Amino acid sequence: QVQLVESGGGLVQAGGSLRLSCVVSGRTFSRSAMGWFRQAPGKEREFVAAISWGGGRIYYADSVKGRFTISRDNAKSTVSLQMKSLKPEDTAVYYCAAAPATAAAIWAMDPYDDWGQGTQVTVSS
Repeated sequence: QVQLVESGGGLVQAGGSLRLSCVVSGRTFSRSAMGWFRQAPGKEREFVAAISWGGGRIYYADSVKGRFTISRDNAKSTVSLQMKSLKPEDTAVYYCAAAPATAAAIWAMDPYDDWGQGTQVTVSS
């Protein structure tokens, strides 16, 4: 059974930082591309960041470039999202997702076949 478990969400003031983590079990993490997506109330789920299975390809949404950093630790089957300079518009439920290593367009939702349950991030102004 594949499980992706996110943690690290919470309430933070604008300008603050949070670090999200996602632990993966039940699939070969080192052969999985990983992504972070988010969904704000009343909005569609959107891409945030993605990293290829080997870490050689990294992508960010324009809205988070320079503020968020995605990383992975294959030994711990963990992908992380360091978020700095948070803004109220970053408020959303954040989901991690896993895609096959062969996936090309890892900035899109299509390749991802396993998803976590999400963790709430709330940024107050």
